[in-house]
Amino acid sequence: MELKPGLSALVTGGASGIGEAMSIAFAERGIFVTVVDFSEEKGRLVTALIQKKLAKFHHNLNFPSAIFIRCDVTNSGDLSSAFAKHLQTYGGLDICINSAGITTRAPLLHDASATWKHTINVNLIALIDSTLLAVRAMQAANRVGVIINMASSAGLYPSYADPVYSASKGGVVLFTRSLAPYKRQGIRVNVLCPEFVETDMGSKMDSKVVSLLGGFIPMEMVVKGALQLITDETRAGSCLWITNRRGLEYWPTPAEEAKYRVPSSKSSRRSTLIDPMNIELPKSFKKIVVHSLNHNFRAATRILRAPLTPSIKRNHALVKIIYAGVNASDVNFSSGRYFSGKDGDIAGNLPFDAGFEAVGVVVAVGDGVDDLKIGSAAAVMTYGSYAEFMIVPSKFILPVARPDPEVVAMLTSGLTASIALDQAAQMGSGKTVMITAAAGGTGQFAVQLAKLGGNKVIATCGGKDKAILLKSLGVDRVINYRDEDIKTVLKEEFPKGVDIIYESVGGNMFDLCLNALAIFGRLVVIGMISQYQGEHGWKPSNYPGICEKLLAKSQTVAGFFLVQYSHLWRQHLDKLYNLYSSGILKVVVDPKKFVGLDAVADAVEYLHSGNSIGKVVVCIDPTFCQAVAKL
Repeated sequence: MELKPGLSALVTGGASGIGEAMSIAFAERGIFVTVVDFSEEKGRLVTALIQKKLAKFHHNLNFPSAIFIRCDVTNSGDLSSAFAKHLQTYGGLDICINSAGITTRAPLLHDASATWKHTINVNLIALIDSTLLAVRAMQAANRVGVIINMASSAGLYPSYADPVYSASKGGVVLFTRSLAPYKRQGIRVNVLCPEFVETDMGSKMDSKVVSLLGGFIPMEMVVKGALQLITDETRAGSCLWITNRRGLEYWPTPAEEAKYRVPSSKSSRRSTLIDPMNIELPKSFKKIVVHSLNHNFRAATRILRAPLTPSIKRNHALVKIIYAGVNASDVNFSSGRYFSGKDGDIAGNLPFDAGFEAVGVVVAVGDGVDDLKIGSAAAVMTYGSYAEFMIVPSKFILPVARPDPEVVAMLTSGLTASIALDQAAQMGSGKTVMITAAAGGTGQFAVQLAKLGGNKVIATCGGKDKAILLKSLGVDRVINYRDEDIKTVLKEEFPKGVDIIYESVGGNMFDLCLNALAIFGRLVVIGMISQYQGEHGWKPSNYPGICEKLLAKSQTVAGFFLVQYSHLWRQHLDKLYNLYSSGILKVVVDPKKFVGLDAVADAVEYLHSGNSIGKVVVCIDPTFCQAVAKL
């Protein structure tokens, strides 16, 4: 989230310590602040200071730039009223800092009145209540937001002097980390764990203990950590540990996290599917080749049998294909559109192997290949994947955890969405993002990544089942063009236009999207499926007046072709798989089964029928074919 004037923040415990420092830091950036605290005297002093700092950003307001609300956070009625007052004043909530906290008043074994329960109520239960109120406020306003829960290093390792305080802060840490999935709704909840800070609470600690840990942490470092968690949009459910000894460090490290994280049932299967000691390679294999240039994939291709050589060239590997992905551009490839040269020269490339992407298992390697093990799962993204086996340069092989259909979906489709939104669309947060053909192979990734980025997402589709799917993926506004007119919806509900459009349909849809683009908007073209097939194949379209349109609103139209971003494949595939394996990203594979090379032409035609939902895949080897994942 970009910290800018006009946002609003609510801070519990905002009249002293870390809460006060955060309130002032927000004011220095022009952010409206609600100070929530039990101390009225301190609260009003801090609020007056904040209003002075905000005066240089805001003039002639018809509402206060900062307000103070006296509140006992353990009183749910008080807390609810504080949030209601904030929403009434500022119309929404962008940031919530839950900083209210206390230590235990008496040693645990000598606490005859059980006052330790109040520590739990303030530090943990009230914080949970406040977090829930913040989430609901952000959901109700349908806006992105960030919640920072203040914990302590005592929540990461034991505090022998105050075990109840340590327990309460440990609860805050795990509670917050467990809320990472809310990022799907554009709401990020993170936790800050500083060691001793020189506040009213911190000054009560044993000076010898503080000295052993490197002294008090500067308040500036704590504020820096909090702002880092707010502005870094990759952080959701993250715990930032702050010490003088190690600086700012995320807890736990990936190595520690790997020790406790239990893989899903899919990823817990054996990663080596083939026993290297029992590999018997056939003397020949089948593959699909393009024998004539034609946009009709079935007419352009046939299945051939080719010899399988036992010797593998240096720096190459032999991959047994299990699943292959089907793409709209298969018909462009079969018509020769991806070959350079004049039309009369393209036929000289015939015959050539078909297919763009697949996952399988490495069954043999040539000299010089040290990073691939026989029996390991692999993904390939190069021509020729509609085959039982492929000999591939090792540099084109991406090691993966499992050769599953979901991984196929992450290749051309997932990588196109991830890289195009990052590079061509330059997507940030707080924008309105529109995805066309959103229930398809790449659209499903685009809507989720846009939502995870903290944006409002519009999606177009054709059909009720597709609309239901998109709603389940977190889309804010689904436009089913079979029931609604897209142009009318955009004009009435988004009169200022759309900031980013991820477009794959082409034709009339491209015209509509261009007209719906906002000032400074960016339209990214990743395809034009509506123009790929027809009586004469793909015909270029004319767009008269496009220069004038772009100039008038300082807009950008960017093309995106995945091949030209191969240097980013590994990085983005890892990101997608990590999101998927952690349950944050859903991968939808069309439930219709296609088995064997004979079914590839059927699968291509099915994709172009407009009836598919999610990624269409073909199981090339039925002996490895497993149940296709359904959402």
